Amino acid sequence: MNADLILAGLAASEPVRVARAGVADPADLWIVGGAIRDAALGGAVTDLDLATSRDPGEIAREIAAAPAAAVFELSGEHGTWRVASHRGGWSIDIASLRGATIEADLRLRDFTVNAIAGPIPGGQLLDPTGGLTDLDSTILRACGPTSFADDPLRIMRAARLAAGLGLKIDPATRRLAIEAAGRAAEPAGERQFAELRGILAGPDPIEGLRLLEELGAGARVLPELVALRGVVQNANHHLDVHDHTIEVLRRLLEVEADLERFAGDAAAGVRVLLDQPVGDGMTRREGMRFAAILHDVGKPATRNEAAGMVSFKGHDRVGAEMLAEICRRFKTSRKSGAYLTQLTRDHLILGFMVRERPLPRRRVWEYLRATDPWSVDVTLLTIADRLSARGLGVPEQAIEGHLGLAEEMLAEALAWELDGPPEPLLRGDALADALGIEPGEELGRMMREQEAVLFAGEASDREELLSRLAGLS
Repeated sequence: MNADLILAGLAASEPVRVARAGVADPADLWIVGGAIRDAALGGAVTDLDLATSRDPGEIAREIAAAPAAAVFELSGEHGTWRVASHRGGWSIDIASLRGATIEADLRLRDFTVNAIAGPIPGGQLLDPTGGLTDLDSTILRACGPTSFADDPLRIMRAARLAAGLGLKIDPATRRLAIEAAGRAAEPAGERQFAELRGILAGPDPIEGLRLLEELGAGARVLPELVALRGVVQNANHHLDVHDHTIEVLRRLLEVEADLERFAGDAAAGVRVLLDQPVGDGMTRREGMRFAAILHDVGKPATRNEAAGMVSFKGHDRVGAEMLAEICRRFKTSRKSGAYLTQLTRDHLILGFMVRERPLPRRRVWEYLRATDPWSVDVTLLTIADRLSARGLGVPEQAIEGHLGLAEEMLAEALAWELDGPPEPLLRGDALADALGIEPGEELGRMMREQEAVLFAGEASDREELLSRLAGLS
């Protein structure tokens, strides 16, 4: 590895520039971890880790002063503070040294590729465990024999880093990880979720999941996914539930990469939506990937075989209940938990509507209202799900019909999300007076019916609207 190229990469990083400009005294302040690794690999450095023997809170406040960034304590136990840009895009974490010296700190880290340090002003790199050599050799190696015992979360991190960076796990490191895999679920749920999110958000999430299982951590941290192995499906499927699930993820990655093919004229707008946050550091794109690997978790519990026919009636509902429990285990935010649960619950709806094409406008409204506010995401997941079921019982026209309906629905869902449902001609109190009903459940039903009538174009003025609603009240 060329040290000059690494230093140049660091110098080009905005958080590095902010840190250098904000610190009055750079003594005993080191750039560590992923920043140097990413610079060595030619990647952009947007998240910066600093280590120091001084007061990390004081340094954080100094750095935050110049750009007027947010500053807060991340962990009092571990002496870690964060400085984050108000507009997003970069963050700086400042932590106390783990050992008496920077060299001792580096030897206590997880992997050699993360155990490289450089002084904040620039200068000679410290690499006591040979991380730069391992990067050159594309090897992921634990810093020491107690690496996974010190923090079992590092087993998941090994899968994330190896898959995300294209590294081969050193055989001795693999043995250490497998030996410690029984403790993989010990770390806090939110830490496990962060690593899973990192695996799924990475460039090769399928390889990350494979490594997670190979290292023995998959069955501990995500047993619901492993439990899908060997669950045989009906003739519409050519794969068992586990392999079908991985195929859904594979197909979803294809859909993401070629939205023009699947979303048509709505592709550009859909792409913008997928970059929106959905909670816990996930974008909607990443959330869909998580939903893809969990959308069928209810199948083992609902499998029924009669007269040679296999069915999974209610697996969408049971799966949603299981998703809610998984999210509680991982201590996700309410928003991301609701998102993942809804995509699981609603992933079958569109498939049942394909035979009704062309859909009446009211049926379009029913779908958008049922899947609101994530109609776009649910629809994209159904595309991946449909493409993944290639059994003998699936005619090609059924797949084409689903893709055609999904493209139509994506345009509708995009417009619904950007513009919202139609504005009511009558507000609640006026509608109640006109229909002679009291506020309450019946008025709510009439307000929803008004929305459906207007969306479907079944009334164009107040009189027509009231005439239709009067017969229903």
